Amino acid sequence: MRHLKYGLMLSGCLGLIAGCAAVETPSSFTFVPDFPADFKYELKAIYLPAKGETCRLPGKRDFWVSFNKPTMEYVNTAEIELYKTVSGCPLALNKVEIKVIGFYGKGRSNFSMDYASIFVRPELLERIKGTFNEDGLGEFTGECMWFFRTVSPKRNLIKMLRCKGMDQEGNVARSRPHGAYTLDQLPGKTVRLKINLANEEQPGWGDTWVQVPGGWKRCMGEGYEDQRGYCNGNYEDFSTFRMVDGRICTIYPSCNENTDETP
Repeated sequence: MRHLKYGLMLSGCLGLIAGCAAVETPSSFTFVPDFPADFKYELKAIYLPAKGETCRLPGKRDFWVSFNKPTMEYVNTAEIELYKTVSGCPLALNKVEIKVIGFYGKGRSNFSMDYASIFVRPELLERIKGTFNEDGLGEFTGECMWFFRTVSPKRNLIKMLRCKGMDQEGNVARSRPHGAYTLDQLPGKTVRLKINLANEEQPGWGDTWVQVPGGWKRCMGEGYEDQRGYCNGNYEDFSTFRMVDGRICTIYPSCNENTDETP
């Protein structure tokens, strides 16, 4: 009897340990943004039927889980599940789409956005697979730049955000920021997206602004009604424009030459 009780106790303890181990096995990873001031993010985790599964989702190809949509409470980090079962179909994470949102003023429309991605696959070539340090942190980097232009006959200034990936040496790539990992790399890990903001801003497209001491002057074009306002070789006639804060200026970004002329 004594041996029987000991055996039952031992098997019970082992069962508890095994149960705890099963519960504690991570099945998610944490996304952490490292962004400039006045930047936020939205995120969409996209799932597809797991490898080897033949099931299909009713009425759609994939399944999404969203974070930080305008109607949601904002979270600084996102815990992203690697697997889900929807309508009886086992799914695996395929991609994380990150909307990088930059704000350049206090108005409701004073923002712009671009995208970054985390690609997740069952297998990847070693040369494109991301790595983690001894603390379980993986990181990929991008650089965002503001591009400015004017809109409407009042020539209101707005900005557009464009983001590109960066390599470990700091070279800016042509493609958007992205990282890639395998499903078995990610459980319990942290993936950080670090966004640097370029020191300079540039015109939205060529031959519309002229660089001068103190910044950029807006070419007049055919007049304030000319929405495109190309210079077309005329680098002497410039227009005023309205800054985001309502100031009427002649040079961006310093504004320097305030004027009473109202576009």
